[in-house]
Amino acid sequence: MFNRRPLLAAAALLAWLPLSAMAADYPAKPIRIVVPYAAGGSTDTLARLVAERLGKQLGQPVVVDNRPGASEQIAITHVAKSAPDGYTLLLSTLSGLAVNPGLYPKLPYDVQKDLVPIVLAATVPSVVVVHSSVPVKTMAELGTYLKGKPGSVSYASAGAGTPSHLGMEYYKRANGVDPVHVPYKGGAPALQEVMGGQVQLMIALVPEAMPMVKGGRLRALAVTSNKRLASYPDLPTVAESGGQDLDVTFWYGFVAPTGTPPAIVAKLNQTINQILAEKDVQAKLAEMNLDVVGGAPAQLTALIKSDAARWKKVIDDAGIKVD
Repeated sequence: MFNRRPLLAAAALLAWLPLSAMAADYPAKPIRIVVPYAAGGSTDTLARLVAERLGKQLGQPVVVDNRPGASEQIAITHVAKSAPDGYTLLLSTLSGLAVNPGLYPKLPYDVQKDLVPIVLAATVPSVVVVHSSVPVKTMAELGTYLKGKPGSVSYASAGAGTPSHLGMEYYKRANGVDPVHVPYKGGAPALQEVMGGQVQLMIALVPEAMPMVKGGRLRALAVTSNKRLASYPDLPTVAESGGQDLDVTFWYGFVAPTGTPPAIVAKLNQTINQILAEKDVQAKLAEMNLDVVGGAPAQLTALIKSDAARWKKVIDDAGIKVD
C-alpha cells in the first residue's frame, strides 16, 4: 500500500521553508500599522510613538495607516484579510477585539480565527464624573442619589455598546439603580453635554475627562480601576469611594493576521516590549494617563478571552442591540 506520510511531511517542509526564510530576512520592506481611529486620538498617538521607534529598531520605515469607522470593523477586517507576512499590523482596542464579538450578531472578522496577538501595549482607566449641580461627592452618595430618583437621572455615553455605555450598565445592575442612557457619537460630545447639564453623569476615559475636572467644569467621584492613579493620587477608586468594585479599563493591543510566522511575532513582541520599556516612551504615555503593560502574546490572548466573556454577559443582561 502506498505510504503518503513521506509526501505529506515533504509538503509540510516545503510550506515551512519559505516562512522560515521570510522570518530570517524580516523586515525587508516597510511595515504598516493600521489604526481603526482617525489621526490625533490616543490610539493613533500610541501607534505613531511605537512606529517611529520600531522603524529605527528594525531598519525599515513603519507607517501608520488610519482606517476609522464602523466601530473598528473596517480596519480589523482589512488586516484580517491581509497577507500574514508581518508587514501589516493592527493596533486595536478593547472595543474591537473583545466587545464587538458580543455586540454585533454578524461581524466580518473572527478575532479568534483571523488574528494573532503580538503584545498588550497599554491600558487606561475611566473616571465617574457628574455635573456640578449633582449633590454628590462619593460613589456611596451617588448610589443613594440615584435610588432616590429612579428613572429621572440620565447618563451619557460615547455611543451604544462603547465601554462608557457597558460600564454604566454593569454599574446599574450591581447597585440596583436605573439612570437613563443618552448615547452620543463619541466621548467628547458626550462630556460636553454633561458639562452643560443636559446629562448628569458619565463614565469617561481619564484623558478625556480630567482636563474638564481640573477646569472645574465637572466633578470626579472615583477612578474605575483597582488602584489610584499616580497622576491623580487624591482621586479614590470606586471601592474606596463606597461603591461596588467597577473595573472599566480600556486597553490597546497589537495584533497581526493569523498565519504570521511565529518567529516574526516573537521578533515584533520583543522589539515592541523594548520600546515600551524606554523611559521617554513611558513618560509620554504617562502624560496621556496610559499605563504601559507589555509582556508575552499570551497575556493579550487571555485578556481578550476574559473581557469578551465579561462584556458579553453585560450586553446580554442589558439587552443591548446595535445595527
